Amino acid sequence: MKAIVLAGGYATRLWPITKHRPKMFLPVGESTVIDTVFADLEADDRISEVYVSTNERFADEFASYLADSEFEKPTLSVEETTAEDEKFGVVGALAQLIEREGVEEDLLVVAGDNLISFDLGEFVDFFDAKGTPTLAAYDVGSKERASSYGLVDLDGDRVVDFQEKPDDPKSTLVSVACYAFPADTLPLFEEYLAAGENPDEPGWFIQWIQARQPVHAFTFDGAWFDIGTPESYLDAVAWHLDGDVRVDETATVENATLRGDVHVMAGAEVVDSTLERTVVFPNATIRNADVRGSIIDEETRVENLDLADALIGAHSTMTDGSRDA
Repeated sequence: MKAIVLAGGYATRLWPITKHRPKMFLPVGESTVIDTVFADLEADDRISEVYVSTNERFADEFASYLADSEFEKPTLSVEETTAEDEKFGVVGALAQLIEREGVEEDLLVVAGDNLISFDLGEFVDFFDAKGTPTLAAYDVGSKERASSYGLVDLDGDRVVDFQEKPDDPKSTLVSVACYAFPADTLPLFEEYLAAGENPDEPGWFIQWIQARQPVHAFTFDGAWFDIGTPESYLDAVAWHLDGDVRVDETATVENATLRGDVHVMAGAEVVDSTLERTVVFPNATIRNADVRGSIIDEETRVENLDLADALIGAHSTMTDGSRDA
């Protein structure tokens, strides 16, 4: 079995934090979002190779990251785009990668910005037992949230209806960008695209294929985070920290109050300040500030400010309401 880790997005909703780094490299605790995916794939002997599908803009960052990592299976497969408006769409990118890499085996596809609480090996077990196209499904608990995803309707564990981003969702069970396809279904990607179908979201492909053959859903409890917005990233960090704080041993925290779900990374300084639900990247400095629900990027200086729901890009200075980048 081969695997594809989708890592080609530009994460514009997280800019400027992701302007110069893929969102998959955002830290959650001592690891990164994508490392949790790589670790599961590395441990599963059924997965012979892992293709990391990214774009030309972040190709060098991924190449360096993989070269320095402990993982042996991932290899880079680059789509020829450098900006959001050039993208082929996820289905289009998958079809190109399947052809480019000559994939002929069963295929696991998972989004690299998915933080999921189940082991991918469990998902592959379920897929092996069913022998059909398979998706992972999670109850998001809110119809408002469900309208942003592919809605799954089940009879037992068989998908009987799938609607991509419905305006009026009937339930809260959604697809979480984790799929498996038997080898004999891979030609359907090209058939789907040749028919002029939507190349963007994989949910449209699942909706199309579900009308033609059996599709099953692996449902799970626990946690799932789609790291696409500042709020979802902070939610993932909060889930990992579980109300605690994490301060790197090389960071400096003096006369400061850290109220929970706070991560202060290596070399950062927090002095005479209060932080809550905030991530402080390496070598940032926060002095005499009250910061809530914010992400402060590396080498940034924040002084004498009250900040809430802020994204402060790297190498910036913010003090008394002024900003120099």
